[in-house]
Amino acid sequence: MGLRSSGRKLSFVILSEAASVEDAADSRLFRRSNSLPTHRHTEVSMPKNRKRKKHKKKKQSSPDFAVISEDPVSDSNAESAASGVVFGNRSDANFQSYVASVCASSTITVAAAENGYNNIINNGGELRQRNVAGNDEAESREEEISVEKQQQRSSEANGSVVTKLETAESLDWKRLMAEDPNYIYPVETSPLKYFMEEMYTGNSLQSTTTLGDEKERQRVYDTIFRLPWRCELLIDVGFFVCFDSFLSLLTIMPTRILLTLWRLLHTRQFIRPSAAELCDFACFVVLACAVTLLEGTDISLIYHMIRGQGTIKLYVVYNVLEIFDKLCQSFGGDVLQTLFNSAEGLANCTEENMRFWIWRFISDQALAMAATIVHSFILLAQAITLSTCIVAHNNALLALLVSNNFAEIKSNVFKRFSKDNIHSLVYADSIERFHISAFLLFVLAQNILEAEGPWFESFLFNALLVFVCEMLIDIIKHSFLAKFNDIKPIAYSEFLEDLCKQTLNMQTENGKKNLTFVPLAPACVVIRVLTPVFAARLPCTRLPWRLFWILLLSAMTYVMLASLKVMIGMGLQRHATWYVKRCQKRKHHLHFD
Repeated sequence: MGLRSSGRKLSFVILSEAASVEDAADSRLFRRSNSLPTHRHTEVSMPKNRKRKKHKKKKQSSPDFAVISEDPVSDSNAESAASGVVFGNRSDANFQSYVASVCASSTITVAAAENGYNNIINNGGELRQRNVAGNDEAESREEEISVEKQQQRSSEANGSVVTKLETAESLDWKRLMAEDPNYIYPVETSPLKYFMEEMYTGNSLQSTTTLGDEKERQRVYDTIFRLPWRCELLIDVGFFVCFDSFLSLLTIMPTRILLTLWRLLHTRQFIRPSAAELCDFACFVVLACAVTLLEGTDISLIYHMIRGQGTIKLYVVYNVLEIFDKLCQSFGGDVLQTLFNSAEGLANCTEENMRFWIWRFISDQALAMAATIVHSFILLAQAITLSTCIVAHNNALLALLVSNNFAEIKSNVFKRFSKDNIHSLVYADSIERFHISAFLLFVLAQNILEAEGPWFESFLFNALLVFVCEMLIDIIKHSFLAKFNDIKPIAYSEFLEDLCKQTLNMQTENGKKNLTFVPLAPACVVIRVLTPVFAARLPCTRLPWRLFWILLLSAMTYVMLASLKVMIGMGLQRHATWYVKRCQKRKHHLHFD
């Protein structure tokens, strides 16, 4: 079908035109065949019949769909070469193979077959004579040529150029690798040559390190120099903001409550308090209740219970208490915000909704009181644990600091943090720094009451050790957090600007990222610890004189705390004003802090 569709003449049509030549050839072939034995003729003719049967099966199994060829000439040649094998059908491919066997030519292309039909006809008689009178060598040669033609037809069908089989010399792998310009590594090298190449090729760590650029250099110096002091400056400012809030609770809040009571007694008229006055009253009630409960706590019993534990248990107890401290700090801030919201609603509600807002304020007050009491006990137990480690003579403090601080590095540094998470983490470190100061004040008060012999130098050394370790751990933690999370040092300057705006009561873009610190629980612990110290210094006289000394010491303490509050508050406001103006002058924070 393929031969007919191509529009070319078939081989037997061409041969029929040269009938005279073929008749003469047939007659000579017939006379020559009669002189040969019968078994020879059968031996020659039998393989042809076998080939005819095989190729008939192949033709029946071939699909009937037509293939659209890109090159009509080559495709038609390929089809004619693939379609005929039996000489009886006079196909071009088989006919060319027999001509090739007689002429002993190595390669005959399809184009030669198209252009040489006359030569094929003239040599037809000789072809038939040699085919009939052939020997075993001709048959083996025929099989080799048929295999070669089969390979040629497959290559032409794929559109590739017919190439001869490459010699064994061209398949030499070593020679191929040597002549290949892209092959830069030798096939085999002696140990001495390899060592000399390693000596004079690049640097000694070229296989595991790469050359850095200016960005990598800036990243290294940011981690070592620029970021640590900015981080420490931010944590210190946050510490003083927490300290200012703590002093406000101990100085401003009592003064405002006394002024409210004095106005009430002076006017003798009940006036609905404002939201700020209700907030101060609620905080005072929470503080008084928590201090009262802590006063009934036996610190010595808790101290000896904790001291009887091993160093590993001290480490576990301290870490458990620290985790609960952070949870209570976060929950206490939410509870206090809820209480202040209820106070705002109660101060501005109408007479019809007064009952609802009163019950809501009372419920929020009870919840805040419970949360503050629990948090106060946790901080007290944590302070006692730290005091136990400091007083112990088996290096328990050093073991506690090393284990706790490096556990903090492990839990934070190798995690993925966003910029907002790092912002909150810095504020948490500031609050933790303030809590450690409160714990050291507790240790100082316990040493004043119970220590014997020279103890101040030892306490000072241990306190400095705790502070220095905490400072180093915070610097290392934030430096590598910024490195691993690609946070620039300028981000800590932005955090400091937000904190300064919070100090000045200015609205920030992300108000939820403000420093949230509730000083109620630390104030309860400090009051509980300092009360026995003041009581121990009172003279043993009559009750009026004792009351006089109590009032005098209270007034002196108040004046000292109020003076400290004024200095810290004014210093923070001046620093905040200067820093915010500096950031406003230089936009996008392009300044060197």
